Parts: sequence; structure tokens; C-alpha cells
Amino acid sequence: MKKIIIIGVGAQGSTIARRMDEHPAVSEIICADYDIQAAEKLSKSLKKATAARLDARNLNNVIQAANGCDLVVNGLPLQYNLVIMEAALAVKASYLDMAGPMEDIGFVDSYRLIFSQWHEKFKEKKLTAMVGCGSSPGLANIIARESVDEMDSCDHIGIYIYEGVWATRYTPFWWSPEVAFGDMAYNTFRFENGKIIEDAPFSRPVMMRFRGIDQEIRMVDHEHDEPVTMGLLSDKVLKGVKSIEFKYGGPHVELSESLYRLGLLSKDPVNVNGVDIVPMDLVLKLCPPAPKFPDEIKQILDEGLVMEEGAFLVRVDGTRDGKRLRSDSYVNAPGLVEAFETSGLSHEAYLTGQCAAVFVRMMVDDAFADKGLFVPEQLPADARRYCFRKLTALKITVDNSIELRNAP
Repeated sequence: MKKIIIIGVGAQGSTIARRMDEHPAVSEIICADYDIQAAEKLSKSLKKATAARLDARNLNNVIQAANGCDLVVNGLPLQYNLVIMEAALAVKASYLDMAGPMEDIGFVDSYRLIFSQWHEKFKEKKLTAMVGCGSSPGLANIIARESVDEMDSCDHIGIYIYEGVWATRYTPFWWSPEVAFGDMAYNTFRFENGKIIEDAPFSRPVMMRFRGIDQEIRMVDHEHDEPVTMGLLSDKVLKGVKSIEFKYGGPHVELSESLYRLGLLSKDPVNVNGVDIVPMDLVLKLCPPAPKFPDEIKQILDEGLVMEEGAFLVRVDGTRDGKRLRSDSYVNAPGLVEAFETSGLSHEAYLTGQCAAVFVRMMVDDAFADKGLFVPEQLPADARRYCFRKLTALKITVDNSIELRNAP
């Protein structure tokens, strides 16, 4: 029996808590959040849970809250990752989060740091840490590894996510606008010929066709973990892949690009009639918050949707038996209406939260118990298959097709 603390009980953290409350191998769950009312509301709806107020900015606070736990699940923004990882080591607990750290040294160097120093710290204490375990990063990474393992060599990995959900009520984002705009305005990363390339936001636009979508979709490079982690591990687990990219598309991307081009996502003050204004602060002040509670989502759905479509594609190009192949893997998951009807969640929260819950369950069940710090593309075949089986039970499946490509 294992005791778990979940730090941050927003949409993803609360989904993990509900899944773990059903798990017979979990004896106790601590729902910890700065917002004690949110933690108490969640814990009262569960059988095995208690609530705790936690200010995660203070290492000693986290250590005290996590003492006696076997697993620390981090559902907070990236800036808290290293503090919570340090606390997990201090209480001798394993660790899981849904996205990698973002330190002042930069995104790439942050991952280099955790792959070296933090891997050794967890390994030395005979603990397991998993970083970037949601839908993307997370599910996307194990799909890519699964496809690469079917190839003799790998040329290219592309992760393409299009979200075409638009409501009658103006709802630009279904997750935190602060996180969304911040990610959109951050420099992008891609991997080319052994090097991680940093580029401007919204760079290298292309028009793409996706299964089930009538029109071509404009896709742009977007700051994300996968090109960084996969690039750093290209020779170790991805057969020396030569290029890796992450592209994003949809109405929220078009909105963000327009604001970015106007300078409205800048954090540098601008003097307006003698008053210094930070453009990003103004945008966030005026932007409607993401719907958080079921009654808010229901009100939006009752007012109607303009469109509900999307695509989640992991594409791998490589060779097998001397033939050039393209492996396309599409993720199938409940859309907004179905996700809300079945779970009271948005499509965004459902996919990321359920994927994260499966990775947590994998650790509870010791389906992966190697010691050290890992990202999902490092999981061996048996652990990846475990995740796919459990996700299928949650109506998250993957359709794969392989196409013979013409010789160059």
C-alpha cells in the first residue's frame, strides 16, 4: 500500500486524485494546495483523501507536507519543479510531474541539469522520478518511441497538435491564459543534425492536412519539451534521429500570434500617456479566465459551440529493411462535449489529467521502477504497453498507419 501526496489540485491534479482513490494499492492521498478550499472540496469527495494547505515556495513546507509519502505528484507550474523534487529526495519519495523545469539557465540547460545531476540524486537514493508525464509531453513521447523502435533508423519525428474548439462565449483558452500566453511568447526549439536550435515564436509556418479535418491547417513551431528531451536522448533511445519538431495550430494560436506581433505579449513596460504599462499584464487582466468548474463549462456548452474539431498526430519517418517508411499515429480522445458529459472536465483537462493518472498508476504498480530520473521516451516496451492498455480503458487510444515513401 502506498501513500501519495498530490501538490496542486487543479484540473490535472484532481483527476489524478480521483483515479488513485479508486486504486486498491493506494492507502492514503494528501490533496495539497495553496487554496485550502479547493483541496478540502476535492478531499471530501474522495474516500482516502485528506486536505492540506501548502505554500510550495518554501522547501521546508513541502518536506513537512510530504513526510511519510511514497510518491510525490507535482501538479504545479514549472517554476516549482526543482523545489518539489528536492523535497521528494528529502523524504525519500519517488516523484512525477507533467512538464520539465524552467530555470534561469534556460530550458535546454535545465533539462541537461536534471538528466545529469538530478538523475544521479534519485538513483543514489534508490528512487524513481518521472518528468513530463501528461499528454504532450508524455503520451506523445511514448508513441514516438514505439514507432521508432519499429524502424531500423529514424530521420524525423514530428508532433503536431491542432485544437479547433471555439465557443459562442469568448473562451480563448481552456487552460491557464497566463501559462498559455507565456508559452506562446517563448522562443521555440527544434532538433536538427545533432543540435537543438532556438528560434523565434510562431516560426516556420506550414499548411498541413489532418485526418478527419476538411481544410488545411496553419501550423507553427511552438515551445515544447519534446524536441529538447528527444534531441538530448536521440542517440540513446531514438536511433540517432536527425530532426525533431513540435508544431501547434488553431484559433488560440492565431490569436496569440496577432497579440505577439503587436507587442502585447511583452513583459517590458511601455509608457502610455505618462503611465508605464506592462502589455502582458494588460492582456491577462482583460482575458477571460479558463473555465475551471463543471458549472462554468456547462454554461459555455449551453450557449453553444462554433466548432469542435482537432488532431493529435505523432509522425515518424525512417527506414526498415532498406525501405523508407512514414509512421503516422493519431490519438483518439473524448472531445469537449463527451469529456464533460462523462467526467465533468474539459477536453484539455481530460486528456492531460487521464494520461498523467496512468503514468502515476504505472509507478504505484511498479510497472516501471528503474532508479533515477527519466522522461517517457526512456520507458521500456513493457512499461509503454502498460500505459497504452490503461489509457484504452479511459477511451484514449492510438491509431497507427505505416506508409511506404518514395526514394529520395
